[in-house]
Amino acid sequence: MGTAARVSVDLSHGGRWTSLRLAGREWLWRRDDPRRDRVGPGDPFVDAGGIEECVPTVRGQPDHGDAWCRAWRHLGDGGAEAGCADFTLRRRISTRDDLIVASYRLTADPGYRFVWAAHALLDVSARARLCLGGDPAGTAGTADAASRAGRVVRLYPEAAALLGRPWPEGAPFVTARWPGPGRLHLDRLGPDDGTAVGAIVPGCSGAVVRDGTEALRFRLSGDAGLPASVALWRNLRGFPPGGPYRSIGVEPMLGSVFDLAEAGQPGDAVTVPGTGHVEWELEIARTAS
Repeated sequence: MGTAARVSVDLSHGGRWTSLRLAGREWLWRRDDPRRDRVGPGDPFVDAGGIEECVPTVRGQPDHGDAWCRAWRHLGDGGAEAGCADFTLRRRISTRDDLIVASYRLTADPGYRFVWAAHALLDVSARARLCLGGDPAGTAGTADAASRAGRVVRLYPEAAALLGRPWPEGAPFVTARWPGPGRLHLDRLGPDDGTAVGAIVPGCSGAVVRDGTEALRFRLSGDAGLPASVALWRNLRGFPPGGPYRSIGVEPMLGSVFDLAEAGQPGDAVTVPGTGHVEWELEIARTAS
């Protein structure tokens, strides 16, 4: 079985990553939905799995951003770009051995604000675990140390039933310490229990997903001062109402809110500087578990 990293994308439908294979294992979860072929700018999000490029927002308006619903232009040599109303997002994906590197450049008027997330939905078992940090998930590496440190995590209203306390009226999120209070245990990615929880860990540049003998590492880097975070969408057959399914989203992101309209604190969003562009890089790699 070959070990070379392989990526497939669908440029006609939002530039979505449709396959991510490392050491012969497919890591992306996918879901067939014929509505995806018919979406256009401003339409409600249609969840087809894979990795979506969510920018300039995730929740809010436009739903899951303005790039996922547009046809991207092929630039050659792994490059593509989405031309949106207020910005252009360019991406180049390269692979070697067990490493995938996606390089990004967003161009917009100085002062333009955005959040971005690599909305990665993963095909992992009920035994899978999430460790914070961008280094290999070995015996006592940075990922484990970061998890033990109890980083601040922002929890969103769908987590209210698991907190064991009333949700503050009007609050877009509450804060806790990783891996969460009460029955949350956000580091555990299963088994299915009928819940769905969204969370963001601000100031975290990477994460490692462990699943049996395999592990997948995400790590963000970029222009100085960019606010990196890791978001989690842990849907254990709790969403949507009436037809729930299982989907596990581990989402490296810039900014630290799901909805750009709620960005009010330093680091909540990215502001395009006087150069008119922002550059960053996402590394995805197989590593030892």
